[in-house]
Amino acid sequence: MAVRTIGVAVNGVTGRMGYRQHLVRSLLPLRDEGVRLRDGTVLKVEPVLVGRNADKLKEIAERHDLARWTTDLDSALADPSVEIYFDSQVTSKHVESITRAIEAGKHVYTEKPVSETVEEALGLARLADEKGVKHGVVADKLYLPGIRKLKRLVDGGFFGRILSVRGEFGYWVFEGDWQAAQRPSWNYRAEDGGGIVSDMFCHWSYLLHDLFGRVEAVTAKAVTHVPTRWDEQGDAYTATADDAAYGIFEIENGVIAQINSSWCVRVRRDELVEFQVDGTEGSAVAGLRECFVQPRAVTPKPVWNPDLPVTHPFRDQWQQVPDNEDFDNGFKVQWTEFLRHVADGAPFPHDFLAGARGVALAAAGLRSSSEGRRVEIADVRR
Repeated sequence: MAVRTIGVAVNGVTGRMGYRQHLVRSLLPLRDEGVRLRDGTVLKVEPVLVGRNADKLKEIAERHDLARWTTDLDSALADPSVEIYFDSQVTSKHVESITRAIEAGKHVYTEKPVSETVEEALGLARLADEKGVKHGVVADKLYLPGIRKLKRLVDGGFFGRILSVRGEFGYWVFEGDWQAAQRPSWNYRAEDGGGIVSDMFCHWSYLLHDLFGRVEAVTAKAVTHVPTRWDEQGDAYTATADDAAYGIFEIENGVIAQINSSWCVRVRRDELVEFQVDGTEGSAVAGLRECFVQPRAVTPKPVWNPDLPVTHPFRDQWQQVPDNEDFDNGFKVQWTEFLRHVADGAPFPHDFLAGARGVALAAAGLRSSSEGRRVEIADVRR
């Protein structure tokens, strides 16, 4: 059995997502397990940590028995053993670093949003194609067990003609004064690329596109419910980015999606994100892990009568969709797909063009909110 090692420069590993999801739950397990390619070769990942804080990088490297770390991105990109560059920095840093990686001939995988503007995202896609390097953008929500079960229902024709989608995402993010915030402060500063529209509309773009079809128009309202927050040093700052957004998305084939996204909401749902899909032949509610269905043939016949109490809980009228497979960490699964894409030429649909669609939807959502109107979205092309 042949074994091949591939170096991955991981920039932004000291951040929450870069460390927890990408390093600890994805790359380190793949370093140990390997990725089997079509010819039987086992691909072993060797992370190279990149960042600005030498003390934090050294501590992480020692904690996980990693030999290489650096605060010099160019030196990492000059290393011939490093074939992939991964970026999980703040959004405003993506374009510069990704451009340097492409110019160095590295394949690039990045957290979303890939950039702050559609033009920048398309420019990166064109440059990567010109340089002959492969590129990808994280699309983790598609790999959640609940969404994969939902995709199984869509592909199997369970819904008949799909009519609508309703989504609820969010939770209360503490302001940072009397309890520490569970999200970084840059998320609430527009000048640093923060905002829930820029963050979550990119997710809704690939999720709606891959499950139901291309988003053709959006009507959205973005707001900043909490105007003052406290940063990691305990200093108060003005929140310049939106922390909640309420959107209506018009999808090809007439499907209408309504999704609320908020960091200012307290959860009374089964999971932090839930989507209800209604069709002529049945409905489903999918969350992070679970999915429940109600087929047409067993749909109850409710009658509106506010004078009588509900005699049968509505939740009890739904059936749970079985797993039917083992679900690994979604970030790890997509990393496996990208590694096979680089080493094996396996298909990988979540490229910079898909990332540009997400940026375009976010831009259209912000424009819709600021102008108070419906905004059509042109099909994004290179």
